[in-house]
Amino acid sequence: MEENFRMIAKCFFGFEEILEAELKALGAQDVEKGVRMVSFKGDKGFMYKANLSLRTALKVLKPIYSFRANNEQALYKGISGVNWSKLLNANQTFVIDATVHSTYFNHSEFVSQKCKDAIVDQFRERTGQRPSIDKAFPDLRINIHIDKDQVSVALDTSGNSLHQRGYRTATNIAPINEVLAAGILLLSGWEGQSHFLDPMCGSGTFLAEAAMIACNIPANINRKEFAFEKWKDWDNDLFDQIVNSLMKKTKEFHYTIKGFDKAPSAVNKAKDNIKNANLDDYVTISEDNFFDTEKAVEGKLHMVFNPPYDERLDIHMEEFYKNIGDTLKKSYPGTNAWFITANLEALKFVGLKPSRKIKLFNASLEARLVKYEMYEGSKRTKFQVNE
Repeated sequence: MEENFRMIAKCFFGFEEILEAELKALGAQDVEKGVRMVSFKGDKGFMYKANLSLRTALKVLKPIYSFRANNEQALYKGISGVNWSKLLNANQTFVIDATVHSTYFNHSEFVSQKCKDAIVDQFRERTGQRPSIDKAFPDLRINIHIDKDQVSVALDTSGNSLHQRGYRTATNIAPINEVLAAGILLLSGWEGQSHFLDPMCGSGTFLAEAAMIACNIPANINRKEFAFEKWKDWDNDLFDQIVNSLMKKTKEFHYTIKGFDKAPSAVNKAKDNIKNANLDDYVTISEDNFFDTEKAVEGKLHMVFNPPYDERLDIHMEEFYKNIGDTLKKSYPGTNAWFITANLEALKFVGLKPSRKIKLFNASLEARLVKYEMYEGSKRTKFQVNE
């Protein structure tokens, strides 16, 4: 029986509650929400499952040791306290990612260097050989986090950030991060309950993530590799077992997922990405200008999009956001429309009152996720019908 151990899933600001819910639904033990992270317990199989399944996690870390240090000697000694040969061979490679919030240590680069020295020296003293550093494809990725004088050492189980799902080869200007897209969809209440539209779909990220949520397809099933595959205790059979069990839980989806973009290049890239993700059975993409379209489906429509808000649009910003509001009002009754924007000024030009506003960050930009509810008739009619 595999032993349970503590793990930490890192996430974006504002996604802590969704990540907590995801972990509980997967069967994690002792789930505790923090800031930009959620800690939990599980065994090795669950570590594989979390990396494959979590939509809103950026990384899953496995803490292995913690100690106090307020100078470089104490840091070196603490890192030397780990028996690194249990995790790494002298002929293998490693890299250190350090995050520092401390008056005792100013630079993460210095911390990485000091920790590297401690690990290399331990091997050299014991074996006469030393592992080397490989920043691109290390056999072991070590995470050092210093908060004041508290040093936490963890193994990075994921490797590259989990937003690198493995399906997106083509990107256009400023594509939305896959983890951010998945989190926005989950915050919007999307679970495959209706038709779906992204009217400004760019490279198709919302479409791919929406289809995977609707069909319960594991978020990282297309990913080429995880860091734990290079570990000494890597269990290929267990991993295959977890993958098979997750794929048995996928479900049918009985509505449509559609994307528009007015740029032919974006439409082609989005189609490529959807094909790479093996989702072309569920998603259709067409070259259309949202402002010239109208709702093409019966019943409820769930709309989520990321309007372009870079500098090139500044001149037309007022008109552009007014067009969004006008199009929703005139052409999309019975629609829950959500979009994210870092252009907080622009929201007043939409001309509609949002029923929800959620603070998020898109890269380093503070943004708002807003919801506009378009009723079938007028709002008054809706309430009269329900009386």
